Amino acid sequence: MQYDPIKRTLGTVFNKTPFLRIVFYKLLDLLLLRAWHVRREIRKWAGETRHGASKTSRFILDAGSGFGQYTYFLTGLHPGWFVDAVDVKDEQIADCNAFFTGIGRKNVLFEKADLTQFSKPDRFDFILSVDVMEHIADDEAVFRNFYDSLTQKGMLLISTPSDQGGSDVHDHEEGESFIDEHVRDGYNIIEIQDKLKRAGFTKTEARFTYGTPGKIAWKLSMKYPILMLNATKLFFILLPIYYLVTYPVAFFCNWLDTIMAHETGTGLIVKAWK
Repeated sequence: MQYDPIKRTLGTVFNKTPFLRIVFYKLLDLLLLRAWHVRREIRKWAGETRHGASKTSRFILDAGSGFGQYTYFLTGLHPGWFVDAVDVKDEQIADCNAFFTGIGRKNVLFEKADLTQFSKPDRFDFILSVDVMEHIADDEAVFRNFYDSLTQKGMLLISTPSDQGGSDVHDHEEGESFIDEHVRDGYNIIEIQDKLKRAGFTKTEARFTYGTPGKIAWKLSMKYPILMLNATKLFFILLPIYYLVTYPVAFFCNWLDTIMAHETGTGLIVKAWK
């Protein structure tokens, strides 16, 4: 299963004007269940940060910024919050810098970086890593860099697949992941917290996402459309009709997944504090 070509095609279509780019971000926020969970956690952190805070400025790292979806969300929350967004792909860095400059967002800088080597000691109050760690073999080096880069009491937020079938790995023979760019199929909920503690973090929390309602939403919103788009690009024409029929169910399932406590799930939200 090739996921990146689909992302590149969609990025090309929606990158023709700033308005379409913003529409693309809004669509991702609606369709991707992880975006529901991540934005909920960011809002929670933002509320705690504002309450009784001694300073209004905050420095944030978007570690693996991709299209810039979460950087757009973060930079819109507060003009005094500066986001350092890093990614390994030159074309995405150049593209995002051009877009954010074009819409007048001055509280952000995109730069190319390898997270296994990227460290800015005591720089960031908040680090966000969404669907990144499953792509990096030397994850403990990244966790150490995250720890070093956080200010005291700074928080790390990670969204990643779990080992309970993340990316539908258990639906395939020989454990092949539905999205084949991953170097690991998912994290054990205890394992990832142990790795973070070895990196120096004093407190960790983790919870499952993509429970039963989330799995339904994922298949309707992402899996089936991606499979059909891989089969034929002509399905792009039918996408609006497909989502008109299926999205009300997916929306309800996304909402359920964010308010329920799951005993197991194919995704993880992990938080750690320095």
